Amino acid sequence: MRTEGCFQSFQFETGAREGSFFGRLRHFVDIIDPSTLFVSEKRLKECIKLLDDYKHGSLPPGVSDAQLWEAQKIKQAIIHPDTGEKIFMPFRMSGYVPFGTPIVIGLLLPNQTVVSTIIWQWLNQSHNACVNYANRNATKPTPTSKFIQGYAGAVTSAVSIAVGLNVLIQKANKLNPATRMIIQRFVPFPAVASANICNVGLMRHNELSEGIDVLDNNGNVVGSSKIAARHAIMETAFTRVVLPMPIFVLPPIIMSYLERLRFLQSNRRLLLPIHSVVCLVTFGLSLPVAISLFPQMSQIEVSCLEPEIAMATDCKVVTYNKGL
Repeated sequence: MRTEGCFQSFQFETGAREGSFFGRLRHFVDIIDPSTLFVSEKRLKECIKLLDDYKHGSLPPGVSDAQLWEAQKIKQAIIHPDTGEKIFMPFRMSGYVPFGTPIVIGLLLPNQTVVSTIIWQWLNQSHNACVNYANRNATKPTPTSKFIQGYAGAVTSAVSIAVGLNVLIQKANKLNPATRMIIQRFVPFPAVASANICNVGLMRHNELSEGIDVLDNNGNVVGSSKIAARHAIMETAFTRVVLPMPIFVLPPIIMSYLERLRFLQSNRRLLLPIHSVVCLVTFGLSLPVAISLFPQMSQIEVSCLEPEIAMATDCKVVTYNKGL
């Protein structure tokens, strides 16, 4: 049977992971592991039961820390922390890179037309909207009408920004064709970054009006805070600006260099596969870095929140689910 010291060791390391950027990075590298997409229902239930047994101090003999970490990794990758329900596979963080990379490749293709720009931006922001909604703070229910309004606003703003920037570049007659093509390759970044802010705000605007639950040291709900909701959305929006930065900046730079190589000039059919690999690697590296900037379970001082919350608890700091 596991000793009390082993329980405390596992619990201490769990908290320590969330306490620093590199701890969170290690944690989220586990969470975005695409292999968790293939976990069976039976295996998921086994992991949930193992963690419940650990929580109640009734683990069976022979269970190791490695087994507990694996169980926690699988549960956190699949189950929403607020609802306790499975997140739809394409909208999990572990599915973000596999399902999002084809869209990123399309966004970064050179010589985009207005129609192709609209299609790729629509697909990208539709995927982002669903990811933002699926990984939101879900302590308060969101009506379907609010989701539809947020989705329409997010996609419309994204497409408008991207098309507007492309039109401006195309009308820049003073630029030579080579310079115009390079600038066009970088257009997706400011378009996607600004649209991502709108996307997060619009998909989660219900939290601003309803507030989100904040918890005391024992995990009990102290109250519902609009201020905490604002912090959660601002932190998430910031990660959505950082996330596309390497994705939409590095591949164009790398590809503009590779395309000058004599080997690729004589084997043009290899450009798309190489471009796809570059996008996949960059996306896979940037995602855990971006979502590690802030803890998922963030803390805020009670003195910064609404007076009624300060009156409802003796804790100086409360916790809330920021979302991902």
